[in-house]
Amino acid sequence: MLETFRLAKFRFTICAKEHIRFPAYKGSAFRGGFGYAFKRVVCVIKDKACDGCLLKQKCIYSYIFETPPPEDTEMLRLYPKVPHPFVIEPPITEKQSFAPGEEFPFHLILIGNAIDYLPYFIYTFTELGKKGIGQGRGKYDLLQVEGIGLDNESVQIYHNKTRTLTGNYPIIQAGQLNPQSFASLKTTLSLHTPLRFRFDGHITDKIEFHVLIRNLLRRISSLSYFHCGEKLEIDFKGLIEKATAVKLIKSDTHWFDWKRYSTRQEEWMSLGGVTGTISYEGDISDSMLLLRLGEYVHVGKGTSFGLGKYEILKDMENNSPQRR
Repeated sequence: MLETFRLAKFRFTICAKEHIRFPAYKGSAFRGGFGYAFKRVVCVIKDKACDGCLLKQKCIYSYIFETPPPEDTEMLRLYPKVPHPFVIEPPITEKQSFAPGEEFPFHLILIGNAIDYLPYFIYTFTELGKKGIGQGRGKYDLLQVEGIGLDNESVQIYHNKTRTLTGNYPIIQAGQLNPQSFASLKTTLSLHTPLRFRFDGHITDKIEFHVLIRNLLRRISSLSYFHCGEKLEIDFKGLIEKATAVKLIKSDTHWFDWKRYSTRQEEWMSLGGVTGTISYEGDISDSMLLLRLGEYVHVGKGTSFGLGKYEILKDMENNSPQRR
């Protein structure tokens, strides 16, 4: 299971050259700015929509940002887009304004084949700094990029003084994760960015465990198939039935509502979700690998914006080991 699933996490450190002011949710500025700059950097036919472009099946921009399913796909045949192979994690801070000279980081997670395109991401975020980001388009310098390993150890792979990129950075394989270290009958998740789920046709703020697992299965199986070359062969129905037996015992959450204007779609989009902590009780051993992977790839709607970021917390009553 997930034998070929791999990902890489990177920390980008930037320094404001001008005053930068972000919206309430910074992920919209990072992802929106990246998409605009990325198309300018790599698109051959810049004024043409991807859907009608002859190059879309071989185009880097189309693969990364639009991500159409291959013509011979066995999954999501009727979907115009499949999950993007990247996640941008904005700075986790309530601070919205940064003065010239202030440094701050954000993270990028690349999944499967997208790891090979890291140089394009570095170049694009460098170019975005020249154009500016946030309200007023404040300019910044990309100082360095570090690869982050399983134990949060970091290795510098790019610095703006040398402008060279090393190919030696950590790759995280699904098999390297240790689900057994989190075995417990009580599990608490901390939701760092808004988690947005749709269940039974409606957006829900009640995160039942089986709803979480359904969404993780859908996301991880799609990422595995489209970006890691492996069709996930597991008992989906049996796993969901076991997840249904796990009870939601505490939910200390609130709704975080925000909107962004999509220039590409020419409309306002509502992307609110829940943040806080949720606790479950029951046997989750069969789902733990999915939960561990979800810490990296996020879950729910808007993952490329950094939505759906969560962390598995230590449960004091069961003395479960704590990661990192």
